[in-house]
Amino acid sequence: MFIYPAIDLLGGQCVRLRQGDYSRETVFSTDPTAVAKEWVRQGAERLHLVDLDGAKAGKPVNGEVIRRIVSAVDVPCQLGGGIRNESDLETVFGWGVRWAVLGTRALQEPGWVCRMADRHPARIVLGVDARDGYVATEGWLCTSTTKATDLAKQVEQSPLAAVVYTDIAKDGMMSGPNFEQLVEMRDAVRLPVIASGGVSAHEHVAKLVSLKLFGCIVGRALYEGAVDLSVILATARADAI
Repeated sequence: MFIYPAIDLLGGQCVRLRQGDYSRETVFSTDPTAVAKEWVRQGAERLHLVDLDGAKAGKPVNGEVIRRIVSAVDVPCQLGGGIRNESDLETVFGWGVRWAVLGTRALQEPGWVCRMADRHPARIVLGVDARDGYVATEGWLCTSTTKATDLAKQVEQSPLAAVVYTDIAKDGMMSGPNFEQLVEMRDAVRLPVIASGGVSAHEHVAKLVSLKLFGCIVGRALYEGAVDLSVILATARADAI
């Protein structure tokens, strides 16, 4: 299982939100590039970047910072937040990002996501952010009437890289992942599933490994020292031995 340390960008700073609420922000660093280099120094093989300004604005915003991060580390980076059209995709790929996470546009037009996946095979990730099992959009400001698993099923036949499933109720709350919904997503689609939201203890990572998930995004727990990156990386890698 891959571990993705999360670097959430707001105003050029590394922050974490609670439950996707922009008014509940904690700034962890004013130098996101240094944060990225530290996670890689500790062994991270991939990074998960989120352009929170972009998610709210509906277009990528933190390009300068993202370019600095990508050029400063020798591991692939995944980016989500505000990527809503093909021009945005070309922009973020031009920044050196390996995978682009598509969320809001996926709900609006699943067929477009399929076309983009065909055009960029294995470089598009479906981002499914859910509240009570239903897809949330517009930087988590709105909740739709579409079930998370139903959205994933609509695009699973395309050459997508993975699906990131985030339970907003768990995100940033340090209360543990929503294992039940993660299993439901894992069983509903053939796509690799990356868990996001709520990981706050080493045993959470061990359970995700036992559930045979493809990856796990870890944010606040790393920044607050609740989990040790080297320990969870060892746990995730042990499954491959």
